[in-house]
Amino acid sequence: MKNRDSYSHLRGESLYIDDLNTQQGTLYGLVCDAQIAHAKILDLDIVKAEALAGVVKIFTHSDVPGKNQIGGIIPDEPLLAETDIHFWGQPIAFIVAKSEAIAKKARALINIKTEALPVITTAIEAFEKGEFVCAPRTFKLGDTSKAFKNCDYIIKGNTFSNGQEHLYLETQGAYAEYHENGKIKVTSSTQGPTQVQKAVAKVLGVGMHQVEVDVIRLGGGFGGKEDQATAWAVMAALAAKTLHKPVKYVLNRHDDLRMTGKRHPYDSSFKIGLNKDLKIQAFEATFLQNSGAAADLSPAIAERTLFHATNAYNIKNVNTTVHSCKTNLPPNTAFRGFGGPQGMFVIESAIAKVAEKLNIPAFKIQEANLLQDNDVFSYGQIAMQVEAKNTWQSAINSFNFESNFKAVKKFNSKNNGVKKGISIMPICFGISFTNTPMNHARALVHIYQDGSVGFSTGAVEMGQGVNTKLQQIVMYTFGLAKEKIHIESTNTTRVANTSPSAASATADLNGKALLKACKALKERLFNVASKNLNIPDSELSFKDGKVCQNSKPTHLSWEVLIETAFLERVSLSEKAHHTTPKIYFDKSKEKGHPFAYHVYGTAISTVAVDCIRGTYEIESVKIVHDFGKSMNLNIDMGQVEGALAQGIGWMTMEEIAYDKNGRLLSNALSTYKIPDIYAMPKIIEVKVLESDGHKMALLKSKAVGEPPLMYGIGTYFAIQNAIKAFNNNYELKFDAPLTPEKVLKSLYSNAFKL
Repeated sequence: MKNRDSYSHLRGESLYIDDLNTQQGTLYGLVCDAQIAHAKILDLDIVKAEALAGVVKIFTHSDVPGKNQIGGIIPDEPLLAETDIHFWGQPIAFIVAKSEAIAKKARALINIKTEALPVITTAIEAFEKGEFVCAPRTFKLGDTSKAFKNCDYIIKGNTFSNGQEHLYLETQGAYAEYHENGKIKVTSSTQGPTQVQKAVAKVLGVGMHQVEVDVIRLGGGFGGKEDQATAWAVMAALAAKTLHKPVKYVLNRHDDLRMTGKRHPYDSSFKIGLNKDLKIQAFEATFLQNSGAAADLSPAIAERTLFHATNAYNIKNVNTTVHSCKTNLPPNTAFRGFGGPQGMFVIESAIAKVAEKLNIPAFKIQEANLLQDNDVFSYGQIAMQVEAKNTWQSAINSFNFESNFKAVKKFNSKNNGVKKGISIMPICFGISFTNTPMNHARALVHIYQDGSVGFSTGAVEMGQGVNTKLQQIVMYTFGLAKEKIHIESTNTTRVANTSPSAASATADLNGKALLKACKALKERLFNVASKNLNIPDSELSFKDGKVCQNSKPTHLSWEVLIETAFLERVSLSEKAHHTTPKIYFDKSKEKGHPFAYHVYGTAISTVAVDCIRGTYEIESVKIVHDFGKSMNLNIDMGQVEGALAQGIGWMTMEEIAYDKNGRLLSNALSTYKIPDIYAMPKIIEVKVLESDGHKMALLKSKAVGEPPLMYGIGTYFAIQNAIKAFNNNYELKFDAPLTPEKVLKSLYSNAFKL
């Protein structure tokens, strides 16, 4: 089945926030944000701005009827600044006017007097000054101190991985309406409708039942609309509630870039020990997470870094610690992989450093330490149904790695102006929210009298194709054509108390709830059909709009069955609830079984570096991926390719830059580069690993949103290998992204020492 939205996307008919028909009298919002990263607010003068013709009201923190607080995990983030400014771009006032143009003129008339305070922009500086958003976390397994004493090789090193801008096509936005009896409806571009609902209720000082949040779809999210969509929706709701008028606020690209958080930059250090057989005996790492000015989702992201700090390797002695460091940058937030990529980059850097010292290829160490069944992760979960070696060996064989490796060496021996590099990147990524209570979902299904079906879940469609998979569930269960099935928008009045669409768990959680509801209806309808046809339930099935006996159509059509059931007063509606079984995690012990299952894969990347210019081409990325029993391979393949593109961008070209005063320098698409078609691999080949799937996955079809992003890490090390082939004196450095400028410097660093 094709992606159900492709047709309307291509024709420009798919609806987003900015496409909604606005009501008569709609007002327009605009944030006045801080133009300094850290300061005391001495005076906020809005008199001239509020007097401007067409300005309806300018909201400050004093206009908040409830709590001026939108922090999710930790209540440390005011909606509108009160006495202090903590980052450049922090909202201070919310202007509401009759047009966007008037609101922009008003913003220029607001005068803010401040007293500058010291600015911290790096995690290292925050760590040294003792600035944190929460307490550190540590995962331990075995005894690293003892294990290091018995190692033949011990290597230490440092790494840095920069942030990453989400750059969703649709910027942040919301449309808030005032309804009768004081109810507020917010149409929001959010991955977390319930989070928006909860925050709006808190700020307005009303019950959640007074707030309806509706999500049609998102023009991309990637984690950037999990918690960061909340502020804009709350501001619009505050204005609509106060003014009894609909209020629209859609950020322009520059405002969105400036005011929103990114993927977390990490400054990290490692110590790794191996024996002569290349088995990793001990691994220690300290991660300094640049959290920004407020916690946002940093504590949860930091936790997932620890969960993925050893990637796809069995290491019996582990000691990893993460510090969430408070800086004067916009609060950094969720991004595809949710801290996992930052952790994997460090262990891969450690392996590469050891390989450099031993003068062997890194893949020799990687292969020697791959996970197997019954190995234990540092967080206590026992690895089961491990596909690490299977994907590795399949990639080696399918893509002729040995001959390609030799071909790269031969090419490099004959060419000086261009050098090639090749690398292997295995992945192991856990699927579930690591906060156990979030692993639940609900679904609501209605079968109408004419036999058509409508359903709702808590899943948010943001381009990942979840609505298509959910529609397949209904088609599969009832034997109906897709034209008979309608998917409702995600709405807090239909399906309440939802977890956000995140953690690659959306299809699993919502799909299983939907499947449960559909099966209950199916059983109910079989009872009706059994009585009318005098056939046992066990022989019945649905196919192509017919009731079948032993897979052969009977005279009873789906439509007649539904009409019969209705006349017999059989309920044609069902709701269902699903919780992921068996998972748990004890944070007091930092041990448990937090993941329903893991996704595995192996990527082989080949690059060519122009040693005169420092530029490079990614010749190929060839992947064997663990899809389980994919229920929609077209969509899943698209997810692998899209995630790979983002991973390559993060590792090679997307460079977030702030100046020492905390001002964003990479504030436009002229200064922040994302991969275009020329930056992508010339060949992308994805092979499906043959497997039995996993029963905890939806129809044994494993989650696919986040894991493939980590394949992009392999391109980083392939480029490093090409640099090393040109410059034998080059010592590996681990500073991502590896831009052409850095490559050029590396090609000639220490090159002419005698």
